[in-house]
Amino acid sequence: MRHRKTINHLGRKTAHRKAMLANMASSLILHKRIETTVAKAKALRMYVEPLITKSKLDTTHSRRTVFSYLKDKDAVSELFRVVAPKIADRPGGYTRILKTGFRAGDAADMAMIELVDFNETALAGSTKKEVKKTTRRGRSKTAKAKTETPVEEKVEETVTEEKIEEISAKPEKE
Repeated sequence: MRHRKTINHLGRKTAHRKAMLANMASSLILHKRIETTVAKAKALRMYVEPLITKSKLDTTHSRRTVFSYLKDKDAVSELFRVVAPKIADRPGGYTRILKTGFRAGDAADMAMIELVDFNETALAGSTKKEVKKTTRRGRSKTAKAKTETPVEEKVEETVTEEKIEEISAKPEKE
């Protein structure tokens, strides 16, 4: 039984697990998104989110504490210079785990873990205002008005172009 055992040991000894999580955390911070198994992604989320919280306060002590976990100078500087200012107002939940299916070799459940504030496609989609959908019975009056006005303008433009061509053609005949 595994009652009250919160850490997933991932089938590895302690030193191997800590080294693997440190490498994955620095890769996540440097690349903003990595692909791994679901179990490793969940273990990584528990490992990296306290480090991101600690990076909100840029002091020598917090930098040294984070460096003792990550063991990568470039990842620490990236965390404190790029990531921390962007997540400063977020109260938690800095990572997102998206399941991507199964690995071909051993059918392991794969996932993509990413930093939430660095996904440009999700950020662009959230700012876009959604248009209210119409019912299946018919369109709303505003939808009809929106579709009719551009068509009328195009008709007027073509008529004026034809008139211009006729006017320019008449003096040539005389």
